[in-house]
Amino acid sequence: MKNLQIQAIPAFSDNYLWLIHNTSSAIIVDPGDATPVLAYLNQHQLDLCAIVLTHHHSDHIGGVTELLRHFPATPVYGALADQLNGRIAAITHGCQQGDSVDFPQLPLRLHVLEVPGHTNSHLAWYCPELASLFCGDTLFAGGCGRLFEGTPAQMLASLQTIAALPAETAIYCAHEYTLSNLRFALAAEPDNTNLQRRFEQVREARAHNQATVPSLLGLELQTNPFLRTDSAGLIQHLHSLKRLPSEPDPLQVFTALRSWKNSF
Repeated sequence: MKNLQIQAIPAFSDNYLWLIHNTSSAIIVDPGDATPVLAYLNQHQLDLCAIVLTHHHSDHIGGVTELLRHFPATPVYGALADQLNGRIAAITHGCQQGDSVDFPQLPLRLHVLEVPGHTNSHLAWYCPELASLFCGDTLFAGGCGRLFEGTPAQMLASLQTIAALPAETAIYCAHEYTLSNLRFALAAEPDNTNLQRRFEQVREARAHNQATVPSLLGLELQTNPFLRTDSAGLIQHLHSLKRLPSEPDPLQVFTALRSWKNSF
């Protein structure tokens, strides 16, 4: 594991494609665009040994066909449901909760977590040895994904699954949404001093065009409102804004937050 690196490959306006590699082989997570991936592989003379997908949206799979044209024997790992229903035709290895996948060329093992909400078949890929989670559009730095297919209960359960991982887990999400997410977080929990401090750090970083991901799960637990549905301060503030009933449960808190964020 000492020789492995995780490289961010920017794409589109705010996507990050994640390349895990050593000096000879690489795995790409969610290649929405093949062009920058191929450029990096060629520049560093890396062989693509696997494609790993979190969900079916085009900004996450749009480059798969072109990559397979250059590396035709490359296996593609994604949700078993998306393989069976044909939503991602390129998947060669359908995966589900509890599966683990070995990539001996690196070597590396990724564990499969089913995290529905953003889509019904969304996966996250967890590597304990690298203390890293590749979570697509489920958990963002300072926020979470929109519910295009799943329910609030599904997304809350998915976020709770992620929250149970070790606090030192690096969160490799797929978008640079952090500053706007933290603006909303401050509106939801304005007295959170950890959040205030993080917002200023992120604002400074983005002013210099610096990436704000990966994040750390421990930081998310302190500052991300969607992981803080039991926070007394957050609940009290939402109640004062008449966005929550008295004594709400975590699902009511999450649902209120997600609904507010959709129009924030």
